[in-house]
Amino acid sequence: MNLLRRHPIAFVLLALVVVSAIDPLPALVDAATGAPPADADLARPLGYVAAAPLSDVLDALTFLSLDRARALLAVWAVALAAWGALRPAAPRRRAVRALLGPVALLALGGATVTLPRSVPRLVTSDSALTVIDYHAHTSASHDGRRGWTALDLARWHAAQGFEASYVTEHNLLFDQRVQQPIPLLPGVEWSVAGQHIVALADTLPVDRGRFGRDTRSLLGLFGELHRHGALSIASLPEYWLAHWDDLDEFVAAGLDGFEIVNCAPKALAFPAARRGQVLALAAARDLLVVGASDNHGWGKVTCVWNLALSGVRGYRSNQVVARPLALAQGEWLPWTAAYTQPWLMFRGLSWSERCSWITWILVVLIYRAVPRRAGDAGGLGILARSLEVFKLRWPRKPTTPGP
Repeated sequence: MNLLRRHPIAFVLLALVVVSAIDPLPALVDAATGAPPADADLARPLGYVAAAPLSDVLDALTFLSLDRARALLAVWAVALAAWGALRPAAPRRRAVRALLGPVALLALGGATVTLPRSVPRLVTSDSALTVIDYHAHTSASHDGRRGWTALDLARWHAAQGFEASYVTEHNLLFDQRVQQPIPLLPGVEWSVAGQHIVALADTLPVDRGRFGRDTRSLLGLFGELHRHGALSIASLPEYWLAHWDDLDEFVAAGLDGFEIVNCAPKALAFPAARRGQVLALAAARDLLVVGASDNHGWGKVTCVWNLALSGVRGYRSNQVVARPLALAQGEWLPWTAAYTQPWLMFRGLSWSERCSWITWILVVLIYRAVPRRAGDAGGLGILARSLEVFKLRWPRKPTTPGP
């Protein structure tokens, strides 16, 4: 009981790791049906599993919708500052502790988008499927990460199991030819009348002024893209937020498909009920539905992959598989993010990750719980005692007795 009182955080974490295994989340789900895909799974590298507490936390922060990210950071910054300020200590030390918590949280946020690390990789058992991304950017886009090249993008995709990706810069044709480590395919993302339309193909420029006046003028863009040999995909979150009542008109005018999952924080809040309505419309009209990493060079993991079936067109030609934690963003109110995101993260752990969490918790607990002996150097519990082994102990000079 004394150990529990002295180290409550360790025991709370152990309880969460164990209890969350009662009702776990699958590694991947089909975004259309909610069921685990039959032909795909996530392979977690050894480095990812060995550092599971860090890997999983960074993934969980990556898969936050924009509003939930703001709420989580605000609540945890206040909680950590209060915890540091209220712990018994001298006033100056309490002030430092109160500041360290929010600073550490900001550093963790920075690590989420920039820290190089191992990431899960999609593996499939069906050779007829191509793992593809339909929407990604380089630094050529105005909001792309500076220095994020086409080769960087190809490597980012290859590390996560993609076999091809369209590069869809904002209002700029992609004309590079990259084949290794995966082929990068030409596309473009046109911004017109409050809507982003992803065009898939080696297409030609369009006059955005002609199609960007209003919704009526926007409808003409779909036929123009067809004349250029391109497929048109309505991007999230724009059609959800700005053109939800215009979807039937989009389809009647020649739209070829919809994004139903987009990993950008502003798009992750797309509700499951709305996704279901889009899926019903796409199935009825035999339209393509896709997922999009919408990568701009920030963040190391994707929340979605596409399994494309060659020789098939329309609704049945592509399966969207996604991380459940990302899909859950539209189902929880933003203010709950401080506790629902960690809980969803724990439910999504694989057994290898759970073992890694338990190992790390117990190792830290042992070092923290075993007290130092008198005279031991400062350090983390038993570690301080272990360091004594490496200290040089010089023999004492014999003292000369006095006269």
